[in-house]
Amino acid sequence: MTIDVIDLRNFYSQRIGIVARRLINRGIANCWPRADSMRVLGLGYPTPYLGLFRDSCERCIAFMPAAQGVLKWPTARPALAALVDEFAMPLPDASIDRILLVHALEMSDDPEGLMREVWRVLAPSGRMLAVIPNRRGVWTRTDATPFGHGRPYSRSQITQLLRQTWFTPTSWGEALFVPPINGSWFLRSAMAWERMGAALSSPFPGVYIVEATKQVYRGIPVHRERTRLIPAMRPVLVPTTSHRG
Repeated sequence: MTIDVIDLRNFYSQRIGIVARRLINRGIANCWPRADSMRVLGLGYPTPYLGLFRDSCERCIAFMPAAQGVLKWPTARPALAALVDEFAMPLPDASIDRILLVHALEMSDDPEGLMREVWRVLAPSGRMLAVIPNRRGVWTRTDATPFGHGRPYSRSQITQLLRQTWFTPTSWGEALFVPPINGSWFLRSAMAWERMGAALSSPFPGVYIVEATKQVYRGIPVHRERTRLIPAMRPVLVPTTSHRG
């Protein structure tokens, strides 16, 4: 289900990728206008979007799954990107303030396992923001963009996944109302499509942008031990005392 890192880089270097990045960045900035003095982690292929926080946060790193591959980022500075096992990230518990997931959940073979690992490294007061393809959107109907790969989600499926993995959704955003057509007219009018889609509450955005908080006090399932029934038996090989008259 994973798309190669080279394909992702090539998409974001095209004009349609540049427009998609600008529109999604707009939605991310609406949720997280600032991340001053925070530790920010991007997971999946987040580097087109981490520029919003890199210069203001305390620390900004990008983790890319081993099956996808990794590219050096940023290109002209010391590397802040690493190839990792997304189910066992090399971070201590509760060490990250903000986690941004892009091209992550829909590409994962085990989204619940991924989200539980995100829960582990996220601080109790931290927040998670995920950019997830909408299964009803037109961007998932073509494999010409990364949003057409992997498993898209409906809003109810996202909510269910978050609750199963100990997160509480706090806000929703949408982006990519413009059709995924690499034509100059469509791309020039992308902002008008966004405004019109948001004003009409269109159910067909290309992606959802959902923010969630960590449930610190989560329930732990109790496993009741099954009672083993042992039949009562008379003891054997026990010496008996005989009384002789």
